[in-house]
Amino acid sequence: MQRLYDFIRRHPTGVDVFWAVFLLGLSGMSMVSGMYDAGREETVAVPVALGLSTVVALRRRAPEKMLLLAILVGVAQLAFDVRPGVGNFAMLVITYTVATVGERWASRLALVCSLSAAALSQLRWEAEPGASWPQVVFVTIIMTVPFVLAWVLGDSLRTRRAYFDQLEERAARLEREREAQSKVAVAAERARIARELHDVVAHNVSVMVVQADGAAYVMDAAPDQARQALETISGTGRQALAEMRRLLGVLRTGDAPEGGEYVPQPDVEQIEDLVEQVRQTGLEVDFKVEGTPRPLPSGVELTAYRVVQEALTNTRKHGGPDAGASVRLVYFDDGLGLLIEDDGRGAAHELYEDGGADGAGHGMIGMRERVGMVGGTLDAGPRPGGGFRISALLPLKPPG
Repeated sequence: MQRLYDFIRRHPTGVDVFWAVFLLGLSGMSMVSGMYDAGREETVAVPVALGLSTVVALRRRAPEKMLLLAILVGVAQLAFDVRPGVGNFAMLVITYTVATVGERWASRLALVCSLSAAALSQLRWEAEPGASWPQVVFVTIIMTVPFVLAWVLGDSLRTRRAYFDQLEERAARLEREREAQSKVAVAAERARIARELHDVVAHNVSVMVVQADGAAYVMDAAPDQARQALETISGTGRQALAEMRRLLGVLRTGDAPEGGEYVPQPDVEQIEDLVEQVRQTGLEVDFKVEGTPRPLPSGVELTAYRVVQEALTNTRKHGGPDAGASVRLVYFDDGLGLLIEDDGRGAAHELYEDGGADGAGHGMIGMRERVGMVGGTLDAGPRPGGGFRISALLPLKPPG
């Protein structure tokens, strides 16, 4: 049974042709049995039967054209006095088909024809000669009902199909939107990871280079200081490798590895440890906290840590010898303020402009992006009297 159903679905035109031949056979049997009187009626009845069979055979391939052919056949029947027969069942079929899959104008035309066909038939051929007008009206209504029901059924099926098509289109659109949002989220996550990699590499490698230079300089004169510098290099390198391994693992798999451990993100409390680490490299840093410390959103804490880290890294890179720095954390009622200053010679002006010079200034761009993501503001540039200043205000509530 399922195979028969699948065959019917795969060959709809073949099924229609089968029923058209069947209908043509019934019409032929009616003509042979003497339903039509000899004469001009019989001559016209043959093309009428062929036309109605053609309507059934091609109803799904060209529903609008078959509707017009059915109307033409009906007009020919009225004009040549060919009474309705079994072949006129094709008009009921084409009415349903056009209401289901035809154009809107064809569907409306089929409805008009359905409402008027029975009345025209009663005017042309009385069912019972001498019947009263109530009887004629009753018979007309009875003959009109099947056509109207066929049209209503077809139009309901059209509406249902349109509704399901709309649901499928909406589902496909939502799927595309989800894919687009996923791609945007992945791109944003990779950009965040890129910023994290820059901060990790720039800071830790800078510390390692400074310590290595110091160890080489005091290797012979102060072996203990050289050994301490090498231990600092080792610890810094391990820390950098651990963070890079975590970040590269996320890049490789798109998520944290199963069974792996998440490395805690730096927070505001670790800024003091960061300052102490920088002091060990020989850079004098004055660190103060103003206001009452309190818990902050994780994004704000990570941003504050990275801004201070990048600022002190830039001081070591561009501040020159004997440079000093100061770090201020100020807790406001609605935000966290950062002020990082140094008294060195500072970086070139192009390095802190958006975009940098010849691709430089990526650390400053990363700082601006980080601060912007949490809805904060950042101001960076040379300060009066020499040196460099970075100030940022991070709100406690995320933007929007």
